[in-house]
Amino acid sequence: MRTLLVALFCGLIFTANAQTTQKIGYAESDYILSQLPEFKKIESELKTHGAQLENQMKAKYDDYQAKLKAYQGMPATTPDAIKADKERELAALQENMQKFQQDANSSFQKKQADLMDPIYKKIGKAIEEVAKENGFSFIINPQVANGGDILLYSDDKFNISDLVLKKLGVTPVAQTTTPPKSN
Repeated sequence: MRTLLVALFCGLIFTANAQTTQKIGYAESDYILSQLPEFKKIESELKTHGAQLENQMKAKYDDYQAKLKAYQGMPATTPDAIKADKERELAALQENMQKFQQDANSSFQKKQADLMDPIYKKIGKAIEEVAKENGFSFIINPQVANGGDILLYSDDKFNISDLVLKKLGVTPVAQTTTPPKSN
């Protein structure tokens, strides 16, 4: 009787362990993004916005340089009041350029967030749906912000990136692999 109870107890433990088995997959967000047509549009829009901001900054810089050159070319006999006025004007232009640079950075980051947030939400929803449909307990992004991998080993059969793209209505384009570098 005691042997039967021990066997039954071991069977219950084995069954409990089998039920807690977790299925883990991963999705490569950079790969998914690169395959989406709307991401290419966003990249183009951000590039255009960045170029516009750069052109405005260049115009401000050119104006500053022209005024600085004019100031430096003033004759030595120029009254101190005029020199002081030109120095204040140059200082104001410098401050204006610094403020514009900060505003331009903020503008670019805001535009990037405004354009990317909907696509991140769309990808997140697709990942969640694919995970549920395929019985995954966890999906991991193997890329970390600084470019390093979070996984030490991963089996490609658990990469759900193409399933996510299909869920988003995109036919994945095969990636070319580069051979490992030899020393």
